[in-house]
Amino acid sequence: MTTDLLQQAAASNQWAAIFPELSLGCLALLLLGLEMVLPKDNQRQIPLVALVGQAGILVGLLINFYTATLDTETFNSLLRHTHQGQVMRVFFLVASLLVTMLGMISLPKQKVPRVEFYHIVLVISAAMMLLAQSNHFVMLFVALETVTVGFYILVSYFRTSPFSLEAGLKYLVMGALSSGLLLFGIALLYGVAGNPALPGHTAEPMGFSGLHSFLATGANAHHFLAASGVLLVLAGIAFKIGAFPFQIWIPDVYQGAPTPVTAFLAVGSKAAGFAVLFNLLQVFSPCSWLLVPVITVMAAATILFGNFAALTQHNVKRLLGLSGVSHAGFLLLGVVASVTVPMAVGAVHFYLFAYLLASFAVFGVMAHVAGANDADQELDHYAGLAKTNPFLAAVLVIGLGSLAGIPPLAGFMGKLFIFVAAFKAGHYGLLGVAIVGVVVSIYYYFGWIKAAFFETPTASGDECQASRPQISVGLVARVVLTLLAMATVVLGFYQGPLGVWVALR
Repeated sequence: MTTDLLQQAAASNQWAAIFPELSLGCLALLLLGLEMVLPKDNQRQIPLVALVGQAGILVGLLINFYTATLDTETFNSLLRHTHQGQVMRVFFLVASLLVTMLGMISLPKQKVPRVEFYHIVLVISAAMMLLAQSNHFVMLFVALETVTVGFYILVSYFRTSPFSLEAGLKYLVMGALSSGLLLFGIALLYGVAGNPALPGHTAEPMGFSGLHSFLATGANAHHFLAASGVLLVLAGIAFKIGAFPFQIWIPDVYQGAPTPVTAFLAVGSKAAGFAVLFNLLQVFSPCSWLLVPVITVMAAATILFGNFAALTQHNVKRLLGLSGVSHAGFLLLGVVASVTVPMAVGAVHFYLFAYLLASFAVFGVMAHVAGANDADQELDHYAGLAKTNPFLAAVLVIGLGSLAGIPPLAGFMGKLFIFVAAFKAGHYGLLGVAIVGVVVSIYYYFGWIKAAFFETPTASGDECQASRPQISVGLVARVVLTLLAMATVVLGFYQGPLGVWVALR
């Protein structure tokens, strides 16, 4: 009887709705299979298989972007397929492709297994795509923990490096704490929404639709346990995006993690957190009386802390980590504005794509400049880069300029769209804090540019450069970095196709 029920459930589900995620899973298994059957000399081609496979899945997803499953629920309402979810699926696939490319640059410098790295990247990417479409707390938690456990491994992947092992331990402890807060919040919401003594109680207290209906009934949104559950869930998500006061893990983890993993954390994990936050914001909309002031204060504190803390950093990975905290604050500004201004959702999506292009351009340069000690990446190492490698210096200045919000680059337009949304929503004080944050960020971003273009290596810098091999940029990396830089410039002038696609209106 149980077998028949399972077969009926499997037959009734629309497996085509998660074809990209299933394809990524099969590709991940294929990489492990190729490692088992191919001779060691031929295993160097496995990363290319991962690149080609992901590119094929991305093309297929773009061709079938407007599928029949849009605005529907599948798998017993565990997943809900929306335009926003489709946009984020494309985002995570692009991020996964770029992380794979960075891995092809960084991993050969270390004596570590390589195929397993690409395998875990694919699994994490598939989990992020499911996370962005989750419509049930069980689905959300399982997908989120798959992402988190994968990052536990990747952060400490350079196991001969004490910095990487330390980063892995810190991420494990803080990740467990955030998961605990999230799970405690879910448990509170489950208990209060399923309580027959309260009006509007639901038989599906872990489903987003049922929970929204419960909170919208009577005074349930003001119930102490419901409000506490909402805040704890928000705290768990705030850990993932690196928002104040849950950002304490970021500098050490970003420094110790391998450069491709740092890029994946900075871009992919942050975007996944905001995708979940947008979904939950709709579910918790009856609690906007609580969420709006909390997120407003969190956004202001995140912008100020991230920018001022980055001023004193000389390790570029720590600098990007703390600047990433400030970017989380700017994105939270868009989240707050989206409560009353719908175009803020598109503004956040555009900002995320601009952030992806600029961040991976900078991380691509870092992967080339970094030596065998991946955690040791100081500003001094970039002194004179414009003379020794003008191509990497040019990509670096475009990426950093976009992150700083310098016109006419994509990062400037991303900030402008969010600021316009915040202005329309009436968040003038928060907008003033954001402008202060932009001004402060120019100092440390341009300090990096100054080192690359106007400084000469010091004595210690000469020794460091002498210990590093001559920087050589491969054809694939050169093409990818050129495309990232060009896209950053073009989107600064013309946002048309992407603006329409992410519903920026």
